[in-house]
Amino acid sequence: MTSSPLVPRDTRVWLITDGKAGDLAPCRGLAEALGAAADERVVAPRPPFSWLAPRGPADPRERALGPPWPDLAIATGRRAVPALRAVKGRSGGKTFTVFLRDPRIGAGAADLIWVPAHDSLRGPNVIVTDIGPHPVSPARLAAARAHPDPRLSALPRPRAAVLVGGDSRHGRFTEDDARRLLAGLERLAGEASLMITASRRTPGPLQAALADLARRQGGFFWDGSGENPYLALVALADAIVATADSANMVSEACAAGVPVLLFEPGNLYPRHRPLFEALKLHGTVHAFTGRVEALRPKPLDMTLAIAQAVANAYIGHRDALARRKAR
Repeated sequence: MTSSPLVPRDTRVWLITDGKAGDLAPCRGLAEALGAAADERVVAPRPPFSWLAPRGPADPRERALGPPWPDLAIATGRRAVPALRAVKGRSGGKTFTVFLRDPRIGAGAADLIWVPAHDSLRGPNVIVTDIGPHPVSPARLAAARAHPDPRLSALPRPRAAVLVGGDSRHGRFTEDDARRLLAGLERLAGEASLMITASRRTPGPLQAALADLARRQGGFFWDGSGENPYLALVALADAIVATADSANMVSEACAAGVPVLLFEPGNLYPRHRPLFEALKLHGTVHAFTGRVEALRPKPLDMTLAIAQAVANAYIGHRDALARRKAR
């Protein structure tokens, strides 16, 4: 949480998602930048309500949605759209609602919407930036550097963090993708100590090959035991390799202020391509070739700017409610 909160400390905040890690992360990052303690509400609508999202109504038996209503609700994900609209209505319009990414039903889905620049949604209540909010804040990075993870700090520099995703609903990480990634990492291991972490989406054979690579090259592979080193990897890296199946992961890597080396799978999700091209033009992201980039970019992080815009809009909403009540 920030030392100087952007919203009053007594602001009641909900984060509404269906529990996916990729949806929770930006909501948590935004709440932290606001300086707000947030209550995470996970929605699990039953059919047919789950089928009708985002356009349909919220499940009337949704246990996560009940009074007392929040002052500020932040949501993302298709199934969270009806829930956010329901909170707005059931609170009598008092809850200020924020949606992250395109809700697919227009700018009226929330009081304020953030979208990445490559999305087409625009409007007076739409915030547009290249990258979105995330929890890899400057304060967290500084703390991880001040008290480095001993599993990583003992590795010789330069150190390269390797953040590997995998299969998603937008495409599979193929055997050819795995071969290309491993070949590049073998080359990179000749220049830098590898600090590797995989995700639950990483195919099993690729995970095994990454673990073997780290063992042979004297690097680090997180096998799921002990504390998750993800933040430490990003903080202690001199370069970061990130797979392009996750826009969140690449955005978080850009906050570290080191070159981000992007590995693009063969079936890259088309909606991510404009974002990555913009980051390459910015000079933060480079194509992964198995070599360490020498130029060190400035950290690229829009979380605080987005949080300030949310805070300004929320405080304006709160003041308008107070004036209405005073009449």
